[in-house]
Amino acid sequence: MAQRPIAITMGDPCGIGPEIVLKSFDAGLPAAAVVVGDPELFEREARRLGLSLQIIATDDPQALPEPEQAARVVPVLCASTVAPDLPFGRVDPRGGEAAYRCIARAAMLAMRGEVRAVVTAPLNKEAMHRAGHDYPGHTELLAELAGNLPVRMMLANDELRTVLATIHLPLRDALSSLTRELIGETIAITNHALQRAGIAHPRIAVAGVNPHAGEGGAFGREEIEIVAPAIADACAHGIDAQGPFPPDTVFMRARGFREFDVVIAMYHDQGLIPVKYLGLDEGVNITIGLPYVRTSPDHGTAFDIAGKLDAQGRGLADPRSLLAAFRQAERLSSTISGPAN
Repeated sequence: MAQRPIAITMGDPCGIGPEIVLKSFDAGLPAAAVVVGDPELFEREARRLGLSLQIIATDDPQALPEPEQAARVVPVLCASTVAPDLPFGRVDPRGGEAAYRCIARAAMLAMRGEVRAVVTAPLNKEAMHRAGHDYPGHTELLAELAGNLPVRMMLANDELRTVLATIHLPLRDALSSLTRELIGETIAITNHALQRAGIAHPRIAVAGVNPHAGEGGAFGREEIEIVAPAIADACAHGIDAQGPFPPDTVFMRARGFREFDVVIAMYHDQGLIPVKYLGLDEGVNITIGLPYVRTSPDHGTAFDIAGKLDAQGRGLADPRSLLAAFRQAERLSSTISGPAN
C-alpha cells in the first residue's frame, strides 16, 4: 500500500482548488500523488501562476515518474474537461459537474485499491446542486459511492479532534434527528477509526445538547433520555466513552488538559467552531467509516480570491490546509490496521 499514490481531486475549478493543488506540488509533497482533474486546466493554471511544473496526462494512477524525475511533475488523470472560459469566483453548474466527476473517479480508484487515500480539494455545494447532484457535501456523496455506509465527519488539527453526530442539517432538524441509536453508532465509528489510526484505547468525550448539559433536566431532557443511554451502551461494549459534558467546557478539557482523544459533538457548528477557531491552516476534515482514507482542507472554495494575483503576480490562495490534509492522509494510510467497518 505504501507505494500506491494518494489521489487529489481538483475541486470546483471556479474556486481555489486547482491553485492550491499546484502550490502543494510546488512546495513538495511527502509521498507520491496523482491529481484527478483536467490536465489542460492545470496547464493553464500553472502558466497563470508562473509555476515551473510539468503537467503530464496519465490514464494509470500508478504509472508515475521515477522519484528522481518527479520533483516538478504533476501527473493528472483526466476525469473531466473544463472549458477555458469557465469564470473564476462564480457558481457555475459546469464547475459543479467537473468537481462531482473527479470525486466519483477518485472514490472508485480508492475502492479498487489503485490509490491508498483520497484528498479532496473544496467543492461548491450550490454549483454541484445546479449540476443535478443533490448532496449536502463531500461526506454524504462519498458515503453513497461506498454503498451507503454509515460515515461521520471528523475535524482535526494537532490540538483537537471532534466528530459530528449530525452533519449538514438545519439546526432544528439536527436536534430532532438525535437518537440513542445515532449517537451510539457515532461513538462506535469514532472508536474504531481512532483504533485504526493507532490509538489503542481511545478516550471519547460526548458533548451534551443543551446549556450545562441540561442541568439535570432543567434546560432539556435530551441528555437524560438520549445521550446518557447511548454512552452507557458504548461502555457496555468496552468503549471508553464519557459524558454528557457541558459543550462550553468539554473542548477545553480535550485540548488544554488532554483528558480526551476526541469530542463527539451533537451538531455541525457545536463541533466545528472550536476546531476552526484554532485556525484553518492546519485543520483537516477526515471522513471516518469509509473503506479508505479520505481527508480534505478545512476551508471552502474561496470564490472571493479565486483567480486573483497579488502585486508580485502570485496567487492569493494558501495551500497550507491542503498540505496538512495530504500529510494526514499519508500518515493515516501508512498506519491504519484492520477493515474500515
